[in-house]
Amino acid sequence: DAEFLERLLDATGAHLYASGASVTIVVVGGAALALRGWVARTTHDVDVIALAKVGSPELAEPHLPEALLAATRRVARDFGLPPDWLNPTVGAQFCAGLPPALVDEIEWRRFGGLTVGLAGRSALIALKLFATVDRGPDSVHLQDLLKLAPNDEELAHAKAWVLTQDIAPEWPELVAEAVDHVRRA
Repeated sequence: DAEFLERLLDATGAHLYASGASVTIVVVGGAALALRGWVARTTHDVDVIALAKVGSPELAEPHLPEALLAATRRVARDFGLPPDWLNPTVGAQFCAGLPPALVDEIEWRRFGGLTVGLAGRSALIALKLFATVDRGPDSVHLQDLLKLAPNDEELAHAKAWVLTQDIAPEWPELVAEAVDHVRRA
């Protein structure tokens, strides 16, 4: 939950600070939703979509620096977590293209030597719609999307971006079905 996530990020930032390092990451997914207070649920990891510089519109692929990896290993040990609790896997999306509003809506929070950018509503709606189409209607992503209760304009913007993420002939139909499902819910 949000309180536990903040403790993990505080501990990670403290380790970074103690080592003289500082790192800035951008977080999406369930952790961003929980930390922003938009969806109250537990999550198994913290999804890192990019590295960044605070206040800069430029993001970079999330190749986590060794100082951050060392800090997360210590936190994993101290809190009994899996070593990959800070997860850059979603960062593969960086190469395929990020939702257009991602940079503009980031909310920055500082945890010692760790600065965390939390993705905003438009980007999270787009990413959750994409994940819903990709993983199916039984995924936690659809539940998150429904809790966000996007309006028609937000869904239209999200849909436009999600349509660019796959070239399969059936992709547009799958996206339309997911959007219709969200509208009916």
